[in-house]
Amino acid sequence: MRLLSIACLTYGALRAWGKGYAALVLVLGLVLAQGAAAQQARTLPLSIVAFGDSLTQGYGLFEEEGFVPQLRAWLDAQGQAVRVVNAGVSGDTTAGGLSRVEWTLTPDIHGMILALGGNDVLRGLDPAVTRANVEGILKAAQAADVPVLLVGMQAPGNYGPEFKTAFEAIWPELAETYGALYFDSFFKGLGEGDLSAARAYFQDDGIHPNAEGVGLIVDAMGPAVLELIEAAAARRDDNG
Repeated sequence: MRLLSIACLTYGALRAWGKGYAALVLVLGLVLAQGAAAQQARTLPLSIVAFGDSLTQGYGLFEEEGFVPQLRAWLDAQGQAVRVVNAGVSGDTTAGGLSRVEWTLTPDIHGMILALGGNDVLRGLDPAVTRANVEGILKAAQAADVPVLLVGMQAPGNYGPEFKTAFEAIWPELAETYGALYFDSFFKGLGEGDLSAARAYFQDDGIHPNAEGVGLIVDAMGPAVLELIEAAAARRDDNG
């Protein structure tokens, strides 16, 4: 009887050890699988979302002439294998952007070009409202741990100097507050100051750039986008 009891105890210990071993193997397998998944994620191309309105969407242009396709081609020429997602919605305001930003910043998005505000100024919206919306978008990006390249917007003088000053201060001030990269004007590549001198680079509506104008815009903004890619890559590596 005593031998039988010892045998049962021994069997029970071995069985328990076997379960523990199996659990250890399972845990190690999960750790290795997670490590492999993280390594694979680091080797996949970075994804940058161009989040904006008709200027980003490519209004009035053939698909390959728009901002995002031309930016992709520019980055490819720089040896950057980066996925650029077109999240431009024609007619969108900063309020529209705020309403869709959270579902745009999916886990596979590593950086964001934020270029909204043109339709706000066309509608004469209160700069305080625009500021609150842009800040909300930046907060969403911050919560998602996504670095941002914030593209500034300018207001025409017909709304008065107070409106113009308040509106144009939004972007540099919020970029500083939220640690975003800053590019002072979407139209910078078309020349400084009065855009009427760059009329040849616009479509007939005088608002949206033509294909040649988009090319100049991409050339000017491209180096800032490279900074965004560098920041996104570093953030992805840190999150490993």
